[in-house]
Amino acid sequence: MPAINVEGIRKDFPIFNKKVNGKELVFLDSASTSQKPRQVIDAVNDYYENYNSNIHRGLYYISAKSTDAYIRSKELAAKFINAESYKNIVYCRNTTDAINIISLSYAEPRIKSGDRILITDMEHHSNIVPWLMLAKRKKAFLDHVSLKDKSFIDIDDFKSKLAMKPKIVAFTHASNVLGTINDVKLMTRLAHEAGATVIVDCAQSAPHMKVDVRDMDCDFMAFSSHKMLGPSGIGVLYGKEERLEETTPAIVGSDMIRSVSFNTVEWNELPWKFESGTPNIEGAIGFGAAIEYINKIGIEKIRDHEVGLLKYALKRLSEPSGITIHGPGYDSINSRGGAISFDIKGAHPHDVSTIFDSEGIAIRAGHHCAMPLVNGVLEEDAVSRMSFYLYNKQEEVDKAIDAIDKVRRVLRLK
Repeated sequence: MPAINVEGIRKDFPIFNKKVNGKELVFLDSASTSQKPRQVIDAVNDYYENYNSNIHRGLYYISAKSTDAYIRSKELAAKFINAESYKNIVYCRNTTDAINIISLSYAEPRIKSGDRILITDMEHHSNIVPWLMLAKRKKAFLDHVSLKDKSFIDIDDFKSKLAMKPKIVAFTHASNVLGTINDVKLMTRLAHEAGATVIVDCAQSAPHMKVDVRDMDCDFMAFSSHKMLGPSGIGVLYGKEERLEETTPAIVGSDMIRSVSFNTVEWNELPWKFESGTPNIEGAIGFGAAIEYINKIGIEKIRDHEVGLLKYALKRLSEPSGITIHGPGYDSINSRGGAISFDIKGAHPHDVSTIFDSEGIAIRAGHHCAMPLVNGVLEEDAVSRMSFYLYNKQEEVDKAIDAIDKVRRVLRLK
């Protein structure tokens, strides 16, 4: 499969014309948020300049155009993850919002005192806190699956915890810290066999690799626009039709209602049943443009490109002494997504990030909203992380390695 044209792609991103501290911007923080191509920016501007209006409610031209563009975005999102229909696609603010909607709307009335909810040690706070709060409200138990080699889900422990019959099982497809790609198809099958409803966090996978919800067979899934070239403030909650139909919305009002009186309410059809008030119309339109951009390049080619960068980066990071790399190693490259967390012996990650920034290089430092993993499993206060996407190139990895040398010089490390 031919490589993608990185230099051509970079020309679509206005931000790469920017200098940081007099240096060419090297953006290695796409696991946090991605940069936006001109095509997405133009789509949002076009909406505001030419057909800004509310959806569904207007019997006039620009409202109809806005509605059509909004629905088309959902159709693109549905096809992108191989959902059955755009009716399975509920727009919300982001992955965090989607998981909260599932917790409050679907799980809240189904979890009783003494029930169990199961997550894993590698979850982002967004897939921990909603379940923790639900467990506290309902006097339920929140269990968590341990990791093998501080990198992979311990499937034996997973099976052991499933034997305790949790009602909800929620886990990430790809870790934002370790980069680990989990076998979600296997985990979903095992959870279903145990009688659980399955929620998968695809925030770190959907932008980077093929995600097929029908093959995965999850009940619910969530991902965010802003991590895959689209605008902030819009995300996807996917649900199987039967799960969405049997769910009563917890946040209510406006277009999600078919009819209402002072005594009764009848919900709208899917997916509008879960979208209260005026939605993020411009975000949806920009998100649709982002999906079209990714489709034009090809998600498989993007994945191949990132694997090449990962191989190169893991080799280069193994050259200096005193570097600890977290997550799957080079021999497990196909089980790793585009994020590499690392430590430099004797250097605090915040100092590392600051020195990298002096070279125009943006990396992340901290607990990455995964404190049980970073502080507990990895036993670190914080870690440094570089993460890749379709617009990164090998020369940027070289600049990162040069920045590590600068860290050693500035901090006078041996």
